[in-house]
This record gives sequence, C-alpha cells and structure tokens, in this order.
Amino acid sequence: MATVFITGANRGLGLEFCRQYAEEDWTVIACCRKPEPSSALATLAEKFPTIQIETLDVADFGQIDALSQKLSTVPIDVLINNAGVYGDNSTNRFGHLDYQAWSNTLLVNTLAPVKMAEAFLNQIKAGDIKLIANISSLMGSMADNASGGSLLYRTSKAALNAAMKSLAIALKQQAIGVLIFHPGWVKTDMGGANALINANESVSGMCHVIDNFSLDQSGCFVKYDGTTMPW
Repeated sequence: MATVFITGANRGLGLEFCRQYAEEDWTVIACCRKPEPSSALATLAEKFPTIQIETLDVADFGQIDALSQKLSTVPIDVLINNAGVYGDNSTNRFGHLDYQAWSNTLLVNTLAPVKMAEAFLNQIKAGDIKLIANISSLMGSMADNASGGSLLYRTSKAALNAAMKSLAIALKQQAIGVLIFHPGWVKTDMGGANALINANESVSGMCHVIDNFSLDQSGCFVKYDGTTMPW
C-alpha cells in the first residue's frame, strides 16, 4: 500500500487530497496545526481508517524534526507540501509593509517545504514513488506578473519555485523527483468564492499528474492539468 504525506490537510486542497488518496486505498498521513477543531478531517478519518492524523505546524521546525523521528521507519511515496498562507491584506502593502508578516509568509511558504523535504528525505528514499510535490501558484511566476501587488505571497511562491527547481537537480541522482504545481484558481478559503474551479477538479488533475510522473519531469512547474507554467 502506497503512502502519501500531506501538510495543511484540514481543509481546502489538503483535505481533498486526503479524500481522494484515501478513496484509492493509500495510507494517508494527514498533518495540520490543530487537529482537534478539524471536524471535516476527523469525519473523513472515521470513514477511511487508512488516514492517520498528526499534529504539525510547519513553521515550527522542531515539530517537523520530532515527527520525522516518530515516523523514521515509515516509507513515504509522495510528500505533498500543501500548507501555506497568503500574508497580504489591504493594509499590508508597499509603503506600509509588515515585515514580520512577510518573514512569516516566507517561513511557511518557502522555508518549511524545503525543511520538510530535508527532514523526511530518508523516508522518501524508502518509498517506491519517491516524489516531493509542492503546491505553488501562478502568482509566483515572474513572467506572468503583469498586475503587481500581493508582494508577500508572490515573493514566497517565486522563492519556493526557485528552491524546488534546485532541489530537483540535487535529488535527481537519488531518483527522487520534485514537482511544482499551480493548482488553478480554486474555490477554497484562500481562493475565495469567485474562483474558477473547485477543489475536486484541481486535486483530481494533480493526482493524475502525480500518477503519471516520470523522473525526466522533475523540477517542472505545471498547472493542475499538466500544462507547463511560465517561470
């Protein structure tokens, strides 16, 4: 039975990843900061016993190391770095920037996924698929940025893209793959009600790309349907 490890698993894309992989009889390690109030995740875990819920705040690297130690003998086929924050708001803009909020956005969206890959590398090596998938955004694209704004979020996702591209090169000789996803504009708490697609469509597409992944695709930045995205 294959194993997927998902951060930010209590809602939105993370919760939908849990549901779809559980329906395919994968072992699902579902992580979030506060599992107790996460009724949707708890309900899903009651329905699918293959879901294992773990407490993890990806901004706390001590927690990451502790969970890696706890799961030291568990092979992980696919690590999905899904947890993320937006960071920007109407008052936090150029001229009135909250640099602590910017640092936190970079910590969660950029540094934490790299730390996850580093901390769980041995478990990923022990898996059969050996893939690190990262939920980025087209807003991290330099070429696509024609409107500006969202300085915190854009820079954190652009940095994630650059970090994971380098990681793909570094890990390819160990047969470990890296994918960077633009999930589309999705109707989630972050995406809002005006988004174009729902979580089911986005995650179904990304799962299909993951299922058909080959190592020569490592380091690619792709849309949920497999379309190549501009850097």
